[in-house]
Amino acid sequence: MTDAPASFRLEGRVVRVEPLSARLHARDLWEAIGQPKRHDLWRFIPTGPFPAPEAFAAFIDTKGSAADAKWVAIVSQASGKAVGVLALMREDKVHRVIEVGGIILAPELQRTIGATEAQYLLARHVFETLNYRRYEWKCDNGNAASKRAAERLGFTFEGVFRQHMLVKGKNRDTAWFSMLDSEWPLRKAAFEAWLDPKNFDDTGRQRNSLEASNTPAARA
Repeated sequence: MTDAPASFRLEGRVVRVEPLSARLHARDLWEAIGQPKRHDLWRFIPTGPFPAPEAFAAFIDTKGSAADAKWVAIVSQASGKAVGVLALMREDKVHRVIEVGGIILAPELQRTIGATEAQYLLARHVFETLNYRRYEWKCDNGNAASKRAAERLGFTFEGVFRQHMLVKGKNRDTAWFSMLDSEWPLRKAAFEAWLDPKNFDDTGRQRNSLEASNTPAARA
């Protein structure tokens, strides 16, 4: 078992990313991602969903104190409420490789500036503060939304590991994606151009898409 990445707090314009805490975040997260009407969010997650707030809070407490991953909450700067979680995990200090996973976002956060900003903040932390050379994204090969998100954010698809895991008693084929330190300057520029308030009109509609900036042709 490896040590979890050190605690960190990352401030953005729309969201902040901070260490996950049952005391600070469990109530907000139950409303955002835990309650019964949110159970579909857990379809591809190895644990959950949970039947009651108490069980959910225990899960948040366990993840917040995990020794082998650093779980964080995504908090809205406007409301101060936690609206999602994710984790840095499978840290390999020798080869300087780390993975982002456990991503569960409230429907209100999905496909928003805040969701993208959270990923930008985390990627910047991985490459510029932790000095990692490879950043991984893995998901169930049946999770089309996660695969689209990885490519939109600038991760490169590397292939599928067949029957890679058993998840909730079923075989899981896992799609692998990565981003490299040598690629980060261009990915960072694409993130920052997309996140610039000038990229959005008065109705909040994007002028230029992040996906277009991260196509193979644009990367070249």
